[in-house]
Amino acid sequence: MQDEEIIALYFSRSEGAIDETRKKYGNYLNSIAMRILPNREDAEECVNDTYFSAWSTIPPKKPKHLSAFLGRIARNLSINRRNYLTTQKRGMGEVELALSELADCVASSANTEQAVEEKLLITAIETFLYEQPQQARRLFVLRYWHILSLQEAAKRCGMRQSKAASTLFRMRKKLRQYLEDRGIWL
Repeated sequence: MQDEEIIALYFSRSEGAIDETRKKYGNYLNSIAMRILPNREDAEECVNDTYFSAWSTIPPKKPKHLSAFLGRIARNLSINRRNYLTTQKRGMGEVELALSELADCVASSANTEQAVEEKLLITAIETFLYEQPQQARRLFVLRYWHILSLQEAAKRCGMRQSKAASTLFRMRKKLRQYLEDRGIWL
């Protein structure tokens, strides 16, 4: 079923919308949650919460790209769940490590009070990424959106881990400068 048809099911409040979403995007959403969360039960709970959130927000929202819309919800719910689970624990997992690497150049949405400022930040980051070479952009997205380990992201991009680390370091530095040049101070 096409995304437009699934979205139409949400707008008509048909329960089949959840079933069709699960059929088309279930594996994708599970892979996002499993990369972030330590066990399958928590991941499944976040995926189910993703379906509920989609049901609650469509309508009035009408996502342009259903996969990205659902992926963002699943990712945010999974990160929130991971933060909740690790509040009392020490140590750095992949999620914490990836997010801490970006902390110097990108504020979290919790620190961005106004929706306008958040939209400007998102647009600036998207523009920055589109100006980067394809391989570097792919590496950046695999590491910081899909939360892959540095080793796995490097492997998927066909590069050595040391080259991936230095590429990401340079990209974070460029991103920080790019944002500052546009008056986005974090």
